[in-house]
Amino acid sequence: MSMQQQIIDDLKVQPTIEPDAEIRKRVDFLKSYIEKSGSNGLLIAISGGIDSAVAAGLCKRATDELSESTGKEYKTVGVFQPYGSQVDIHDSYATAEAFDLKYKVETNVQKGVDAIEEIVNSVMPQLEQEAITPQAKGNIKARTRMVVQYGIANALNLLVVGTDHASEAITGFFTKYGDGAVDITPLSSLNKRQVRELASHLGVPQSILDKAPTAGLWENQTDETELGISYADNSDYLEGKTIAPAVAEKLESYYKRTAHKRDPIPGI
Repeated sequence: MSMQQQIIDDLKVQPTIEPDAEIRKRVDFLKSYIEKSGSNGLLIAISGGIDSAVAAGLCKRATDELSESTGKEYKTVGVFQPYGSQVDIHDSYATAEAFDLKYKVETNVQKGVDAIEEIVNSVMPQLEQEAITPQAKGNIKARTRMVVQYGIANALNLLVVGTDHASEAITGFFTKYGDGAVDITPLSSLNKRQVRELASHLGVPQSILDKAPTAGLWENQTDETELGISYADNSDYLEGKTIAPAVAEKLESYYKRTAHKRDPIPGI
């Protein structure tokens, strides 16, 4: 078996999907997990990007259907988490409006992130380094957001929903114990192209469909620039298509190097 096919099998990606059927399957998955867990619903961090918008749409359908069928209110809580000023936060609010989210809150993480950065930088000279890197601070942002999400979710007995999908999983493009620390991932097994297909069928706002994907961990960051691989090539690879050998090799290198993010914590 080729490494490409092994990765496709590991991430459970299908070469084609039927969007409405996928939406139905993933909404039912969320509903079933909510009931089994005994939780009161779902919490989704809405960044203003397409992945969290699709996840939010699935969450709202799931909790609405459960509320209607049981007579008990199940919540979908949307959380917006800017660091200081976020230029595209209007897209987070547009997502909430598109899916009629009753519960939405904004939690600015700047004070928490800066406090942690100050603590870490205070010991760096003892370790013969001047300060942490921008990437390390970006990871602190992601992990601070996670802590806030779980603080809210614990108080309300909600499940924290992740937005990771196969196109991120293959490159390890998520922060370990940050946006990778969640209770449930309804987008897993989809590549980025397929996430976009679901977005169109769910009614994600056009402004979000048109924007460049970004993790928002530092200014002017975009996924494709940072990784050096387009999501078109990434999705083609995960659909079993032939792409440029150099790009395929780079994807496989990412996959090997970031295995620790996808695997259980090792122990004896």
